[in-house]
Amino acid sequence: MLRLHDIRTRQVEPIVPAGSRIFRMYICGPAPHRYALLGDLRTHLFADLVRRVAERRRLRVVACQGIDDIGGPDGEPSPEAARAHEDAFFADALALNIHRPEHTPRAGETVGPVIELIARLIERGHAYAAPGGGVYFDAASFPSYGELSGVARGDAGGDAAGRRSDLALWAPRDGEPAWDSPWGRGAPRREVTCSAMALHSLGDRVDLRVGGPGPHHREAERALSAAATGHEVVRHWAEGERLLTDLPLTDIVAGGLDPLAVRLALLERHYRAPARLTWDALRAADATLRRWRRRVAEWAESPSRPIDAGYAGRIDDAFDDDLDVPLASRLLGELERDDSVAAGSRFETFLHVDHVLGLDLSAEIGRAPVGPVEPAEPLERRFPL
Repeated sequence: MLRLHDIRTRQVEPIVPAGSRIFRMYICGPAPHRYALLGDLRTHLFADLVRRVAERRRLRVVACQGIDDIGGPDGEPSPEAARAHEDAFFADALALNIHRPEHTPRAGETVGPVIELIARLIERGHAYAAPGGGVYFDAASFPSYGELSGVARGDAGGDAAGRRSDLALWAPRDGEPAWDSPWGRGAPRREVTCSAMALHSLGDRVDLRVGGPGPHHREAERALSAAATGHEVVRHWAEGERLLTDLPLTDIVAGGLDPLAVRLALLERHYRAPARLTWDALRAADATLRRWRRRVAEWAESPSRPIDAGYAGRIDDAFDDDLDVPLASRLLGELERDDSVAAGSRFETFLHVDHVLGLDLSAEIGRAPVGPVEPAEPLERRFPL
């Protein structure tokens, strides 16, 4: 059974679906106001690992990844730029072998459900319209606001039109993009669009919400969804830590490194630990990935043997224990060097583990060995980390 650190209870908790074998997960992001960096992709790699482990446990995963494509009042980014950034994000995710979620709603196409959600909050006494066309969430009406991370109600994010402790839901806007609403022409704020997209796509029972570090955003999501429905919508909250080195994936791949080597380099750092990638770490991950693929191709020529239950069990336990992929990777390295395990068994065990790691370890079977492509000049000079 998968266990993750729940930021609400501050403990590692079993993550199981409520009353069925359908596992509903909401993933925050991306916001296509720019091209995605590795730090953005790390959150979605974390969600992909959760999916793969859940599917290993024979759960059917239904994931929703909201896309915050509503530009600012100055029109930036343009709809064309936002769509280009979104397309590039999904291309990067595909290169990293990240499964595409079942639902990928755009905030700009979910304004109807957003307006319905705001209206429900007003009806329940949790929100109010202010002079000038803005709508605000009354943080005082939700006593447990701040429970996830200790964010005080006074930090909710109000502006000059609403009380400082309250959260802006709808802002009046003259320019585009803007939509008509019962409170005047304007646009929704990000927190309410995330709540609306999750409720609209997954319903009012979500097993896990995954995101990056951002206490204000998750506090607002929880409060809005729970206040609108009358109950806690999300059972478990998990988030990954920051990546201290940020660079577009395309810059790294341009240096001749396999994008799945970037996946491996990220996997070797626990999702709850801040991580810093260096070119040495990326090269080491690339060398490991190529070596494992060559070994798998060699072992494929040996007679088939069952999966090694000892190694597979310890590695699966590591995955279940708060996604301890660094330990799983070390155990896989031990198995690689353990000549007491038959080659055919190592082959089957590596492929069994690769269903979660997602490194395409069978890629070299039947192919001639291929070495790394050397860049024209040192990577450090072209793309400093």
